[in-house]
Amino acid sequence: MNRNREQLRNISREIRALALQLRFSKVGIARAESLAEDESRLQEWLARGFHGEMKWLEREPSQRSDPRQLFPAAKSVIVVALNYFTPHQHEVSRVSTASFLPLPVGEDRGEGAKHSDRIRRDNDERRALKSDSTSPRTGKVSRYAWGDDYHEIVGEKLRCLFSLIKERWPDADGKVCVDIQPTMDKAWAVRAGLGWMGKHTNIITQDYGSWIFIGELLLNLEVEYDEVEVADQCGSCTLCIDACPTSAIVEPYVVDSNLCISHATIESRAPQIREDVAAHSDGWLYGCDVCQDVCPWNAMTPATDEPRFEPRAGNVNASLSEILELTPETYAARFRHSAMKRAKITGLQRNAKALLNQTPV
Repeated sequence: MNRNREQLRNISREIRALALQLRFSKVGIARAESLAEDESRLQEWLARGFHGEMKWLEREPSQRSDPRQLFPAAKSVIVVALNYFTPHQHEVSRVSTASFLPLPVGEDRGEGAKHSDRIRRDNDERRALKSDSTSPRTGKVSRYAWGDDYHEIVGEKLRCLFSLIKERWPDADGKVCVDIQPTMDKAWAVRAGLGWMGKHTNIITQDYGSWIFIGELLLNLEVEYDEVEVADQCGSCTLCIDACPTSAIVEPYVVDSNLCISHATIESRAPQIREDVAAHSDGWLYGCDVCQDVCPWNAMTPATDEPRFEPRAGNVNASLSEILELTPETYAARFRHSAMKRAKITGLQRNAKALLNQTPV
């Protein structure tokens, strides 16, 4: 169906309104086309072996960069962001000798460089702390996995959005994508004007920092597109690079997954965590938030209004003894509808053992 410019503009406005009614935090719309530059960067990153054990990323990178290969009728990419920040904090283990301090809530997140020296000094002092215990009691869990599985929550909202769009425009067809599908979520978030790629390779938004989940709805409808991208506002700040416990951010905007604590504790299926990562794992059982914790843009993120992201019991700091005592049955019950099931019971117990065997460095 051919529509004039005003009709296309109205469709875009209505889709945005529907997405916000479903309580998505941000929404943008991009033209469905090939992301040639992003594919080139992905190919270079893969060639350097920085994807670690995530071998699925090697499969058809060109499909990842062009949504029309996933959904041939695609003309538009509706990109949504959902704030998942909750104002809880990790307990600091007495054996955690490399814990990094986040920028205090209330600081001006737009002046990251101004705070760099103070935060580096504080973090150096924390590194110098000596342990008074040889066995940690708990392991830290990445903030994104505290509550229910984001794949299910974002996917549910996107399917509701798709249903509402089909009611309004019966000729609409599409495909929902939430991380699992081969799409370049971060690249589409940038293209749709939701934010910019930070030096830690997470998307940063002006409203919610990097505490967001991203999803897409590929549509066969032509609409008015967001043509203006948000400028990179990291400036000269290098807090995320300096704070990374394992120096996994090997250069601005480039992460070597082989050195990343999140990769080691979530994606890796190796029977043991590699020694150079385990020695600096800083008490992390599942994932790592250090690069986001120190980011000035995350200093004033408002709490999410999605109650399903509130922490489950034991999911902020998980008891290592409880993790080691899990059986397949208790594991399935505890982590049903949780993103933590990604690591599987063998991975979680491997991580717990690594923390228990860790000696201060």
